[in-house]
Amino acid sequence: MQGLVLISRAADFAARCHAGQRRKGASREPYLNHLAEVAHLLAMATDGADAALVAAGWLHDTIEDTDVSREQLAELFGDDVAVLVVEVSDDKTLPKAERKRLQIAHAPHLSARARMIKLADKISNLRSLLVSPPDDWERDRLIDYLDWAERVAAGCQGVNPALESLFRKTAARTRDVL
Repeated sequence: MQGLVLISRAADFAARCHAGQRRKGASREPYLNHLAEVAHLLAMATDGADAALVAAGWLHDTIEDTDVSREQLAELFGDDVAVLVVEVSDDKTLPKAERKRLQIAHAPHLSARARMIKLADKISNLRSLLVSPPDDWERDRLIDYLDWAERVAAGCQGVNPALESLFRKTAARTRDVL
């Protein structure tokens, strides 16, 4: 499948899968904005050279947040995209604290491309916390999230200097604001 076709199909599919979902922030922006930002960060980090990675950025939360399966993703977008999405998906049957612990533990062992998705995801999440933190999150919870995101990102080092630098800058700005 050609790169632009793959990416536009992934964006359309993600929009349909996440229709009606909103971010937790006070502004309750459409969840699709997060997926678009992750895909954009990946496109910029690769100079547009990895269409499957950008498509996986659009789709990175479909398995854990919708009823889409790995098999469906593979059928629609190919094994490369499906493998990347599975690699960055949490097992939602586990308690939240365990999922967070596993993200830290697994990050260094992910493929380079999956680590790029993780970095882009954490950048987007921190940016969202800066402009629209959830109303019910106290300062300590925001700081805990930032600390955890930094630990996940630490395991993703060595894959893309641009994403790594952007994460560090975003984390520092977030820490300054908090």
